[in-house]
Amino acid sequence: MYLTLLRTNRNFRLLFFGQAISQLGDWFNAVAVYALLLDLTGSATAVAWMMITQYLPVAVVGPMAGVVIDRVDRRRLMIVADVVRGVLIVGLLLVRRSDQVWIAYLVMALSVAASAFFEPARTATIPNVTSAEELLAANALSAATWSAMLAIGASVGGIVTAAFGRDVAFMVNAASFFCSALCLASTRYDSTPPALQHGAGPAAAPTELRRVAMLTGVTDLVDGLRYVRGQPNVAALICVKAGWGLAGGVLLLLSVFGQRVFPIGHGSAAGIGVLYGARGLGAGLGPIALRWILGQQPRRLRRTIGPAFFMVGAFYMALAGASTLPLAATCVVLAHFGGSILWVFSTVLLQLEVPDRFRGRVFAAELALLTLVTSLSSYFTAYALDRHGWSPRTLSFTLGAMFLAPGILWLLFQSRWREHGSAPGHPPATLSAEESVLEGRVG
Repeated sequence: MYLTLLRTNRNFRLLFFGQAISQLGDWFNAVAVYALLLDLTGSATAVAWMMITQYLPVAVVGPMAGVVIDRVDRRRLMIVADVVRGVLIVGLLLVRRSDQVWIAYLVMALSVAASAFFEPARTATIPNVTSAEELLAANALSAATWSAMLAIGASVGGIVTAAFGRDVAFMVNAASFFCSALCLASTRYDSTPPALQHGAGPAAAPTELRRVAMLTGVTDLVDGLRYVRGQPNVAALICVKAGWGLAGGVLLLLSVFGQRVFPIGHGSAAGIGVLYGARGLGAGLGPIALRWILGQQPRRLRRTIGPAFFMVGAFYMALAGASTLPLAATCVVLAHFGGSILWVFSTVLLQLEVPDRFRGRVFAAELALLTLVTSLSSYFTAYALDRHGWSPRTLSFTLGAMFLAPGILWLLFQSRWREHGSAPGHPPATLSAEESVLEGRVG
């Protein structure tokens, strides 16, 4: 199915290659940046602030980015975002001393702000370049690509950074964005979102205030919020990735484990690379294996989300007791096997539930919520490490246990979801046309 999709769907193939190239560069860059901060400052808090810098701008820019994504040509928007990111990353070459690390924070903040436009636009685009029966395979392949590039980029990036220096990793990342832009420029599909539909009647009267609201995108933002408020299933799906972000400090812990608990040689890059590579391997295996086992019925996807939370929590709790690097890497692989299920299944279900005209705003809001929660989790993890002297192992167990809460909440919501669409003689209220196709063809 995956090879057939890549062979027969030219637009998705180019989107896929662009994603693969840019994400390979991203993970070269991530290991190099984290190693740079640890080596120049020796502080876990410095890495936590970088993670916050890589998340928080999305939370700030995200809501209005969603409005832009639903207004403009998404293909052109992604190309511009790629070029901007490629130019910005070159600025990391200027960081040489501890008093210059602010440059790294600025560069990454601006780059991530551009990503706040790119990533939701890419996710919103996938249903436009695939058929309904290709949708889950396309998202699973995209997630597996992200994961494979993480595994390859983090592992090889750690080795390259240790052997040739950080500048090589930074230049690889910058070049990858330009290659991605070229791939996107070669696609041919209708990338203009449907015309936005605003309410009619007295409230829609073209008053001066309303003109200003429409011009600035406030009206579109309010329409998007109103849509989500009226769709409890969509609201619940938006919160799945935020549940993952609730214990987002575990990603900081991978860097700390690589430096303090399982160092390789005299630097921190190689140990970090191994654990981040394990993260990528697990994240790649999850959606592909589960699609083969479960198929692609939306009901099964929903029912798998709760157990996936428990799986992530259990293996991050197990990481706390890992005695060797191979055992720690195994725990990380299995934890992110579950994490990727959360990511891919919630994405596919949202793509099925949400009409195209709202898709950009919904995915931007989802990403903003995820990054906000992850930023807070990363900050408090670093605070516990540096200010209160908590050990990485204690924090790994604590953060793993936190995944139990969203898992329980999701299981409780499932009964409400089933009841919502179970009235005799009526189809489920939230079953979209695409979902009906999938349910019929698979079932």
